[in-house]
Amino acid sequence: MKENGGGVIVNLASIASSVGIPDRFAYSMSKGAVLAMTLSTAKDYVKDNIRCNCISPARVHTPFVDGFLAKNYPGKEAEMFEKLSQTQPIGRMAKPDEIAALILYLCSDERLL
Repeated sequence: MKENGGGVIVNLASIASSVGIPDRFAYSMSKGAVLAMTLSTAKDYVKDNIRCNCISPARVHTPFVDGFLAKNYPGKEAEMFEKLSQTQPIGRMAKPDEIAALILYLCSDERLL
């Protein structure tokens, strides 16, 4: 990237990177490492026109979530999905395309005024 005049790095962490999640020690620890790596990389390479950002979403509705609910709450998937959704700050799970749109924006040359 340095040789090409710059670039963009976007890492994916999780809300768990800054808020510990019960019974998810290894997950929270690894996402915290991604966040720390992002912050260090951003500072190390900003002078080389390399931007480094990290997205740390809360729960995102993916096939993993559906599989988890089916495995752990058979017959109660819809009820548990609603409960999990309501625990999110925005009152619902994020959608994968929302995360993708944010990544696309961070990789673009768009600037906020």
